[in-house]
Amino acid sequence: MSVAKLAGRYAKSLIDLAQEQGKLQTILGDIQAFKAANGNRDMYLMLKSPIINAAKKRSIIQAIFGESFDEMTMAFTNIVLTKGREEFLPEICDEFINQYRAIKNITSATVISATPLKEETLEKIKDKIRSEMTQGGGTVEIETKVDASLLGGFVIEVGHSLYDASVATRLKKLKKELTSNVN
Repeated sequence: MSVAKLAGRYAKSLIDLAQEQGKLQTILGDIQAFKAANGNRDMYLMLKSPIINAAKKRSIIQAIFGESFDEMTMAFTNIVLTKGREEFLPEICDEFINQYRAIKNITSATVISATPLKEETLEKIKDKIRSEMTQGGGTVEIETKVDASLLGGFVIEVGHSLYDASVATRLKKLKKELTSNVN
């Protein structure tokens, strides 16, 4: 079974149970905290390590998160550890967040520009994404990045879609057209 399929199944089971028990927001917070902890290299390597046994991993996770996480999250983590799937916990967290966003109709976008964009420009971009890419005008979350190599304009990434309105790309296209016309 592929990692994506496995992560999807585990995430779906947790999200369904969380919805059923009215704990979706609580579990989301736990999952986001666990995902943030996986940003720590040692934590990530511990989960992925075949040398460290499941009991040791369980005790480490319990020591770090046991007091702050909901009992449902801890029980879920224990099931994953019992099944020997702990190496996939980072992917399961990502998939849980993706499924949560789908349920709540939240679209994430990344806007990369040569210079920081004004708030009014970002609002126009959000409105455009909301009207064209979400069902029923859901919520749009934008992450902004600055990349001076774009020279001007911006690049918008929404899911697997890319809209490139950067000066750098336009110059590359122009250069390609000019060199192909010379030959």
